[in-house]
Amino acid sequence: MKIYKIKLVFIAICASVLFAQCDDDENGNVIMQETCDDGILNGDEEGIDCGGSNCEPCVGALDFSGTYVQEDIMGRPGINTVFSGTDDVKNMFNTSLVTDRAAFQPTFEATLEAYHDVYGDALGTPIDYETNILGFDAVTFTTVLAEFDALQVSPNGPTSYYDPNISGAVLTGRTLSDDVIDISLTLMFGGMSGTRFDGNNDTPQLTSDGVDSGDRDFSLPFPYLEPPIQE
Repeated sequence: MKIYKIKLVFIAICASVLFAQCDDDENGNVIMQETCDDGILNGDEEGIDCGGSNCEPCVGALDFSGTYVQEDIMGRPGINTVFSGTDDVKNMFNTSLVTDRAAFQPTFEATLEAYHDVYGDALGTPIDYETNILGFDAVTFTTVLAEFDALQVSPNGPTSYYDPNISGAVLTGRTLSDDVIDISLTLMFGGMSGTRFDGNNDTPQLTSDGVDSGDRDFSLPFPYLEPPIQE
């Protein structure tokens, strides 16, 4: 009779928790076992019946388990595409570690100077890279491009690709209205004034791609265009 009563208590407890998996040991003591389908947040679950060491990852949750292999750390594709020079160097740069990036600086600098040589030949006058509006000479500029191929985040400061009106607002991110291509071209060919090769005074236009934001209003939802007008 004693064992019978314990079994009745065991059955009642299991029924009371509905979805929990129950078991008893050889002495008739009830053992509660967490499962991934009991409808209860228990064990080391991160959500109800998901996450933790036993359950499937929660929907929308990032799963960082396992071993990851780096494939590509290209933060600013235009930098590598423009300065790598060859497809082989480009591919090596894409799969390199941040600690290895300094090795690409000489290639970036040589490519930058080669661009100036090409335009110098077209003008019939040898030209070299001139310190840009950030005060970076060729070595410093290409070091920044090679070693920091990502937008630097300034969580407590202004966020901009380049804003001459705000101190320190350089490569701290970007806003939708930042003209990244024009800024990059200006840093490459604008010289100390930013206007060295801007199409004036018989110079080629190298500081702009000639494309602006058009009629986009970045306060609107994507694609930032006004509703079409029906005529």
